[in-house]
Amino acid sequence: MTPDQSIASQIIELIQTEGIEVGSHLPAQKLADRLRVSRSPVNEALVLLHEKGLLTREPNRGFFLAKPVIAPLAEVVDGLGLAAQDIVTRVYFQIADDLLKGELPETSSELMLRERYGLTHTQLNAVLGRIAGEGWAERKPGYGWIFSTMLTTPDSLLQSYRLRLALEPAALLEPGFRLERKVLERCRAAEQHLLDGGIETDTADQLHDRGVRFHEALVEASGNPFFIDTIKRVNRVRRLLSYRSMRDRKRYVKHCRQHLQILALLEQERNDEASEALREHLRHTLDALAKIAGILQP
Repeated sequence: MTPDQSIASQIIELIQTEGIEVGSHLPAQKLADRLRVSRSPVNEALVLLHEKGLLTREPNRGFFLAKPVIAPLAEVVDGLGLAAQDIVTRVYFQIADDLLKGELPETSSELMLRERYGLTHTQLNAVLGRIAGEGWAERKPGYGWIFSTMLTTPDSLLQSYRLRLALEPAALLEPGFRLERKVLERCRAAEQHLLDGGIETDTADQLHDRGVRFHEALVEASGNPFFIDTIKRVNRVRRLLSYRSMRDRKRYVKHCRQHLQILALLEQERNDEASEALREHLRHTLDALAKIAGILQP
C-alpha cells in the first residue's frame, strides 16, 4: 500500500509547531484526531516516517521521535523525499474540483471513480477514506458513494461564515476561557511562518490547516464542548470550498496580521477587544465573499 504522503508531511508539521521533543511518544489516535482523518492513514504515515529514520518504533508501545525537527518544514519534507505530491492528494483535490464544477455525479460507483481518475483499488480507498473522514461523502448501503451537497455553493459558504461569526467571537467571552501560553506561542509562530514566505510556498493543505488550527485553538480555549464540536464539524467540510480560494493568496497577509493582533489582545487578557477583533476579521472575509464566490463558479 502506498501511504498518503501528505499525512506524513502534516505529522512533521505538528512535531514542529508543537515543539515535540526527541523521545516523545506519537500516539496514532491522537494524531488522527488532530489531523481529522482516520487512524489507518496515520499508521501508514508513521511507518513511512520510521522507514525514513525520523521515528523509532518500540514493540507494543508505538512510535517515538528519533531526531529533532529544526530545519524549515519545506527542507525537512524535501530531505525525506516527501515533497512530490502523491496521487492520493492530487486526486482528492481533483474530485473536489469536479464536484464543485458539477462535473461529477453526486452518486458514483467505485468502478466509475477508479476509471475516471486512473486509480488502483487501494488508492481509491485512501482517497475516499480521507473524503469520508472530512464529512463530504459517505458510502451508500450496498453500492457506491454519495457526495454531500453541503457547502458546494457560494451561498452555503456564506452560511458557514455566518455560523462562525455567531460562535467564534462568543467563545472568547466564555467564563472558562483560557488560552495556554504554549498554544498561543504555537499559533503566533504559525502566523509568522506564513508572513516569512509560507503564504507562497505552503501547499493548499498546509495553508488551510494552519487557518483551521488557529480558529479551533481559540474555540477550544473556551472550554465549551458545544462550541468546539460545532466549529470542528464546519471546518471538516468547508475545506471543500476554501481551498479553491487559495488561488489568490495575497489576502492571507492581512489575515495573518489580524490573527497576530487577536493573539496579542488575548495575551493581555483583553478578551472583549479580542472578541471584537475576531468579529471584524470574519466580517472582512464575508465582505470579500463576492470575490471568493467568483472563483467558485464553474
